[in-house]
Amino acid sequence: MALLDTDVKPDWVDYNGHMNDAEYARVFSLAVDTLMERIGLDEAGRHRHGYTLYTLETHLRYLREAHQGQPLQVEVALVDRDAKRLHLWFELYSGEELLATSEQMLMGIDLDSGRPGPFPEAVDTAIAALPAISSPAPEGLGRRIGIVRR
Repeated sequence: MALLDTDVKPDWVDYNGHMNDAEYARVFSLAVDTLMERIGLDEAGRHRHGYTLYTLETHLRYLREAHQGQPLQVEVALVDRDAKRLHLWFELYSGEELLATSEQMLMGIDLDSGRPGPFPEAVDTAIAALPAISSPAPEGLGRRIGIVRR
């Protein structure tokens, strides 16, 4: 599902002449914000439900460089979920070129208690409508970081 369209801002470019690694994380964070809006957790929804999402973990892979002014698009698919967690797969593109991926685990938080809690019914329904990851799983999904010794 297409989530976000933006471009590489001048202040996102580092001393190497391409988008700084932290800015890739920013773009994926902006995509999470957009996803929250789409599932009913925009500012009004967060207040109405007393509920939000926190990022528990993220695994970001840098595949290609992005340069100032380059158009960017982020897509998302649902890998897995339970009553209060989302396992998501984000892909960052420029046109047809895959630039980066971000695998994330998000946790639903009850704002009154500050503790994890189940998704509100309307949010749960919106989550159920998210596109699921296609089979076969994309390269990099579930990948662990480490040095491979041969």
